[in-house]
Amino acid sequence: MGITELARLPIRYKPWLPRHLSLIWDSLRGVSSPCQDHRAHLSAAIDWLCRAQDVREGRPDAGGVSAGWSFEDGWLPSYPETTGYIIETMIAAAHILQRPELVARAQRMIDWELSIQMPDGAFPGHFGEPGSRPVIFNTGQIMHGMIAGYTQLQRTECLDAAVRAGHWLAGQQDEDGCFRRFEHNNTPHVYNTRATWPLLAAGLIAGERRLVDAGRRHMDWALTQQTASGWFATNAFVPWRSPFTHTIAYAIRGLLEAGVLLGEARYLDAALKAGRGIAARQRSDGWLAGTYRDGWEADAGYACLTGIAQMSLNWTRLAQAAGAEDLRTHARRALSYLKSTQRLDHADDAVRGGIAGSSPIWGDYSRFEYPNWAAKFFAGGLMMDLADISVPPVPTVPALKAEVAHG
Repeated sequence: MGITELARLPIRYKPWLPRHLSLIWDSLRGVSSPCQDHRAHLSAAIDWLCRAQDVREGRPDAGGVSAGWSFEDGWLPSYPETTGYIIETMIAAAHILQRPELVARAQRMIDWELSIQMPDGAFPGHFGEPGSRPVIFNTGQIMHGMIAGYTQLQRTECLDAAVRAGHWLAGQQDEDGCFRRFEHNNTPHVYNTRATWPLLAAGLIAGERRLVDAGRRHMDWALTQQTASGWFATNAFVPWRSPFTHTIAYAIRGLLEAGVLLGEARYLDAALKAGRGIAARQRSDGWLAGTYRDGWEADAGYACLTGIAQMSLNWTRLAQAAGAEDLRTHARRALSYLKSTQRLDHADDAVRGGIAGSSPIWGDYSRFEYPNWAAKFFAGGLMMDLADISVPPVPTVPALKAEVAHG
């Protein structure tokens, strides 16, 4: 996108403000940052997430993490969906960076999430404002935080909350395993595999067979959407567009972790097929396109930075879980590319340590924003490569696992 196209962008982004103009100018010039070691970049990303939590202090959504900073609205309200899965990131970072205060931050996130759970077990969508309609995916993502609260912080109320949310999810599922109600843009999505991953985990941990069966049914439906190339149909926010690398990565991770939890090779194989398919399109500098069509044909000229961070996680996990050691090279290339976009010394608190939605910053994914989930996944990718761990760790669920592993 050139200067002429930039000028056509909606006035609401206020590109003429000096704060915004400087970031646009940096993108136009292709400014990149020197790469430092993983810990330096990890610390900066975690510090950014801490600031995103702190900006909500004194407000009704205190304890949650701001959805991010945008040209349009500045710092946004706390976002229930992503706060849910940032919990596990804070716990992991507390250990790796030896910063125990990060656990206290995770505890506050949990407290806020528990306070907004609805009577039927669902969690509100969007920013959790009054009247927010629950969404399948959002509720599943918050379940990640509840599972982390139970398995890593020994908070029993978190498992209760996860099970209640799981029963709500199971109640919305159609017979073929697809979710068609309470969906973003009223369309089904394969990327709900990332929401049914914690559904499986909750069912296995709590011994709730209904939740495990519902999770498996969705994974089976997702397999029907995978094409010969490994790409997934029905995986974009809206049916008439190609899926973002972000949602592709979500779909992969959900299937991967279902395969691990259930000991089901077909789920892990599907994740590996997709992971290798997109890896073959990665540039030598780690760049991936923002969207892909079937056959892994790129149809965007910008990078979705969140999706690149997620793919670094996926490639590392595939190396760990499927023995695909060659994919670690792709994971590290992705991290190097992301490091070049992270400004460690920027004067602006909203920018320093954060990861933008797109590169250039006006790309179609989270345009002119620094979303909290981009920093979250980047931090996770760094920790997984640094310590060769899984974030979150795979829960120990021996009691029910053998029973359900073969249906």
